[in-house]
Amino acid sequence: MRVLVFGRTGQVARELARHCPPDWQLQCLSRTEADLSDPAACAQIVVTSDADVIINAAAYTAVDKAETEATTAHLINAAAPAAMAQAAAQRGVPFLHISTDYVFDGSGTAPWQPGDTTAPIGAYGRTKRDGEDDVRAAGGCHAILRTSWVFSAHGSNFVKTMLRLGSTRDSINVVSDQIGGPTPARDIATTLLVMAQALRTDPTLSGTYHFSGAPESSWADFARGIFAQAGITCRVNAIRSQDYPTPARRPANSRLDCSTLTAAFGIPRPDWRAGLADVLAELETA
Repeated sequence: MRVLVFGRTGQVARELARHCPPDWQLQCLSRTEADLSDPAACAQIVVTSDADVIINAAAYTAVDKAETEATTAHLINAAAPAAMAQAAAQRGVPFLHISTDYVFDGSGTAPWQPGDTTAPIGAYGRTKRDGEDDVRAAGGCHAILRTSWVFSAHGSNFVKTMLRLGSTRDSINVVSDQIGGPTPARDIATTLLVMAQALRTDPTLSGTYHFSGAPESSWADFARGIFAQAGITCRVNAIRSQDYPTPARRPANSRLDCSTLTAAFGIPRPDWRAGLADVLAELETA
């Protein structure tokens, strides 16, 4: 199977390249090869491609900067995926798109269902919500995969930040009133590959799905887990979100109900602690 991926250096795109079956042909496009601020150019790439499946693993993910760069964020997170999805629908090939827990307002404590009403509380979430709506409106075979708190041995993420800070400090303050599921990028990638193959066979599986790591955790508890596995003695002081102000608000409740993904594709939630162990082992040998 031929797979075209928008994104090359991001966490999920790198894991897609590493875990793609050897008999598949995977092409990952860099920013210079596919400028997501030019939706028409992205659509043309899809139209002229001979790929059997399109995966969009690229996004504008600077949550705080999106508050002042909303136009750019919308181009990359909404207009570009819309153009890709329309082109994929025109060609009759599945389009897979990664989205986020930030499409919800973070209220309550119950895990969010895929069909729950979206109400993003920041610019980043709004652009991702708009992208979801546009992908559905394209009318083709598609899958929107919402995930949360992505980490890997690559790029910038919470795990690498905690390792850097924890190795130089005796204690660190980490927010404890935001709850979600840390998710290894490797598991997101392998999930997308399973979904891609399934959608090729059964387009009726089109829809919106959730995928996040288990068990749910606060950022503070996630940090403690990182330090425990890495053998770092830095103390984690739990603080409230209001004590760590940021330009963009974060959802307090990022729990995602992943049962429909398991039912449709047979994919269980990954244990983030096992994924963390693998990431730490990789970083040790890097």
